[in-house]
Amino acid sequence: MAPSLRSGFAGLLRAWRDRLSPADAGFAAMDGRRAPGLRREELAQLAGLSVDYVLRLEQGRAKNPSAQVVGALAQALQLSRAERDQLYRSAGLLPPQDGTVSTHVPPGIQRLAARLGDVPIGVFAADWTLVWWNAMWSVLHGDASVVPVSERNLARALFGNGVAHAAMLPVRSERGQDAFAMSIVADLKDAVSRYPRDTRLGRLVRELREVSDVFARLWATETAAAPHTSDRKTIRHPEVGDLVLDCDVLVVPGADLRMVTYTAAAGSGDAGKLELLRVTAGRSAAALP
Repeated sequence: MAPSLRSGFAGLLRAWRDRLSPADAGFAAMDGRRAPGLRREELAQLAGLSVDYVLRLEQGRAKNPSAQVVGALAQALQLSRAERDQLYRSAGLLPPQDGTVSTHVPPGIQRLAARLGDVPIGVFAADWTLVWWNAMWSVLHGDASVVPVSERNLARALFGNGVAHAAMLPVRSERGQDAFAMSIVADLKDAVSRYPRDTRLGRLVRELREVSDVFARLWATETAAAPHTSDRKTIRHPEVGDLVLDCDVLVVPGADLRMVTYTAAAGSGDAGKLELLRVTAGRSAAALP
């Protein structure tokens, strides 16, 4: 049963956690579950919050969650846009406004990506902010949850001088790094033209123009560049060395999102390296208490 419109924040949180199937959230089915929904530990992991904080929110002991926390919970719970807005209002916050870059990932996209667990998948907003990723993405690129939310942006990783840039593994584009950089700038220019009132996007561009001469030069050029779509990337991984992978950028119709996937031909050495990373990551997770 759907929660009542009068349900408070705590009640909505519990009801929607109970509703979400662990399989749809990317968790393996396990015996011994007393309830069909997510455990608090799983919701906390997906939202990047502590288990204690989620417990206090559900008990109504933690008051006035921030917009960042509510957004992370809405994403983790795979809420529809209307449900997301309801959760914001129940927390006494205004929902994200139209005319700004959306970070909302539709539930169907999250379910699809969760079922492709062997493929590294990251979902990006129109400004190249990373808004969703699966376990294999973390295995390939590093755990994005340890990067501050404000730094989870591909343009910041390429051109910035903060945590995102420091955390980015060495990556080589088959098209050439200049072409890759130009395509990201072209995408940001397109986003600015479509979301001129988005203050976060405007701040991103201003900051990158200040800290990066390369970004400032590319931003000032009038030469048209192709948007970032598909490419072949060489990623230098600290555990398995170089991986040469097909990087495909799939546009999500109606959501203004990009789903980025990395694959290798079956039976290739690079596919073997991806599988090794998947297996070793699974063993490490299984060894945790």
